[in-house]
Amino acid sequence: MSRPYLRFWGVRGSYASPHRTHLNVGGNTSCVEIRAGEHVVVCDGGTGIIALGEHLQASTLREMLVVFTHYHWDHICGLPFFSPAFSPEWKIKFFGPGESAADIELRLSNQMKAPYFPVEIETWMANLEYLTPTNGGLRHGPIQINYHNVHHPGVTYGYRITVDGKRVVYMSDNEIDFLKSSIERRAKEFDADERSLIARIELEERQSELAAVRGADILIHDAQYTPCDYDRKRGWGHSCYVDTVNFAIDAGVKALYLYHHDPTYDDAKIDAIHRDCERIIGERGSPLRCVVAREGMIVEI
Repeated sequence: MSRPYLRFWGVRGSYASPHRTHLNVGGNTSCVEIRAGEHVVVCDGGTGIIALGEHLQASTLREMLVVFTHYHWDHICGLPFFSPAFSPEWKIKFFGPGESAADIELRLSNQMKAPYFPVEIETWMANLEYLTPTNGGLRHGPIQINYHNVHHPGVTYGYRITVDGKRVVYMSDNEIDFLKSSIERRAKEFDADERSLIARIELEERQSELAAVRGADILIHDAQYTPCDYDRKRGWGHSCYVDTVNFAIDAGVKALYLYHHDPTYDDAKIDAIHRDCERIIGERGSPLRCVVAREGMIVEI
C-alpha cells in the first residue's frame, strides 16, 4: 500500500480567481484531499472539490468523509457540481459546525434552493450521512479527526487529523492575532487593573492556540494578507502571513503550507510573500519548512 498523502485541489480564499496571472498557484477555492489507502477525507467543498469529484469518479473508491470548517460560500460552492453526490454508487459522510446532524444538512442544502440554484439537494442519489458532533471527534478508517474553534466570523473549526502516526492540522480560515488586535484598538478604554487582566487573558488565549497545533508535522494555515492589507481588514477572520509564520515557529511545527491565498494576489506576489517568510524563518533561526500551497500539489504524509 502506498504512503498516505494529501493533495491540494483548491487553495484560494474568498472567491475563485481563474486568471492567467494566477495559474502557477491556482485559482480554485478551498479543498484538500487526505488519502490513506482506500480511505479518503476531504477538507472543505470550495470550487476545488469539482475536479476532485471527477477524479474520484474515475477511481475504484466509493466512500468518503467530507468535513467543513464553516459554511461560507467559498467553502461550499463546489458542492452543487460534486459528481459523486449524484451517483448511487457512493456513500458520502458530511461533518461540520452545527448542534446536530440536521443542522449540518440544513446548512449544506440551503445554497441549493430556488431561486439560487435550479437543482436541490434532494436530487443527490448518493447514500448520504450527516454526522452528529461528538467530543471524541471522528474516525474514518485509520484517520482520526479532532476539531476545535478558531477565530473567524460565525462558528468555524480547525481540524487536527492524525494518520499513520503523523499529525496534519488544517486551519483554512483563522485570524491568529484577533484578540490582540482587538485589544490594541481599544487600549485607551482600559485602566491599569483592566489592562493587567486583559494581558493574562491574551496570554492564555495565545497558549491555547499554540497548544492546538504544537509539534504538528504539517500545518495548513490561512496566510491571506500582507501586513498592509491586514491593517485595513483586521477582524475579517484572516491572518497576515507574518503572524502565520511566527505562529508556526512558536508552535514547533515541522512544515507550514501557506493557504487561503487572497484572490487578488497573483503568482508573483505570492512568491514574494514566500520569500519574506523564508527571511523571517532565517532571522529566527528556525528549522521550519515553509511552502506555498499550490493547486495540484501532492504531499506525502
